[in-house]
Amino acid sequence: MRYFRIEYRQGKRRDAIVLESESKIDAIRRFQRMTLGVMLSVKEVSKPFSLTLRKKIEELRSPLRNKRVAQEPYIASLRQIHVMLDAGMPINQCIEEAINSTDDEMLKAILGSILKDVESGVSLSDAVRPFATQLGNLSVSMFHLGEQTGTLSDSIAKLADILEQILENRRQLVKATRYPLFTIIAMMIAFIVVIVMVVPQFQEVFADTGAELPYPTQLLLWIEHAVTRYGPYMLGGAVGLVTLFSWLYRKYPEVRLWADRWLLKVYIVGKVTHYAMIGRFVYIFNVLMHAGIPITDALDAAIGVVDNAWMKERLATIRRAIEEGRPLHSGFEESGMFANMINQMVKAGEQGGALTTMLQKVTRYYQDRYQYIVDNVAAMIEPILISAIAGFVLLLALGIFLPMWSMAEAMGM
Repeated sequence: MRYFRIEYRQGKRRDAIVLESESKIDAIRRFQRMTLGVMLSVKEVSKPFSLTLRKKIEELRSPLRNKRVAQEPYIASLRQIHVMLDAGMPINQCIEEAINSTDDEMLKAILGSILKDVESGVSLSDAVRPFATQLGNLSVSMFHLGEQTGTLSDSIAKLADILEQILENRRQLVKATRYPLFTIIAMMIAFIVVIVMVVPQFQEVFADTGAELPYPTQLLLWIEHAVTRYGPYMLGGAVGLVTLFSWLYRKYPEVRLWADRWLLKVYIVGKVTHYAMIGRFVYIFNVLMHAGIPITDALDAAIGVVDNAWMKERLATIRRAIEEGRPLHSGFEESGMFANMINQMVKAGEQGGALTTMLQKVTRYYQDRYQYIVDNVAAMIEPILISAIAGFVLLLALGIFLPMWSMAEAMGM
């Protein structure tokens, strides 16, 4: 798209306007339709900052955002549409009732756009496709499956079940990490309070003695000096680094691949991410295969719900193996994301004609592994928390009491 600055005269007043257009001729025609005055000159210019700013403000005000829609209201709307479709109501009326029932502005806007397209004769899956970012590729696949097989109501119900399972897993993880997270935050607050308010009081006492302070005390005083003098700068620097990394993560696929690969090596977090993503992938792939979706389309939809970019890239090798005419278990082995036992199970299911049954067992295996880690995450983190608390207390004790004992010995007490 190009931008043209048109100067014009309206009576005795001269003014200018910038129009966004594909060509100079089109910009002139648009200006003539606006009947603002007599055109004096037309010149192509770069995109004005005011126009960029106005578009950004419109994007912020618009309920349609380039992010995933809230899952709970979306699942509730899917359940409602399923019930009404099952009762024989037309799809446009089902969507309209879902719009009236939800309070989520973003979901309401998306459903309103879908309803408008459906009523104009567009198929439901085609109407949903422009919102693949907000609703997910899985939604597009399930709506398409329902239309192709004539089981739209059942497909929507399965989609709601899948999304509810994913949401429940996330809730369990948040619940399991809530206590350790609060403990870490409390420790950080306590450490800062002691460093800022308690240590300076002892510093005055230690300075009057003139004696050489032990290393733990010097470390405490150095931390206190750094926090009180450079604390705001350190905090601002940390926020800046996080913001920069977030921007690089979203902007550059290479950074995203590196970060997601590194994340899989982090203690506890790596295992939780691995089991959650792989379990989600196998579960959705099995459901779609059982529903009759072609294997390549089922793989695309299942890979699309994996949030880790590194795992998504490795799982894509399974699809390439199918396209090359190789068996499914060959792709599983090549991806490197599955244990040898899982690869053998998939191979046995594929050769024995019971792939769906075997994938159900694989799904159960990963769900059990994920549930075990989530149930025991507090116990796994506990040694780290205890070690951190012990180190904090030991540093305070040595830093404060060692010079006090030295002072007492010097006074002959």
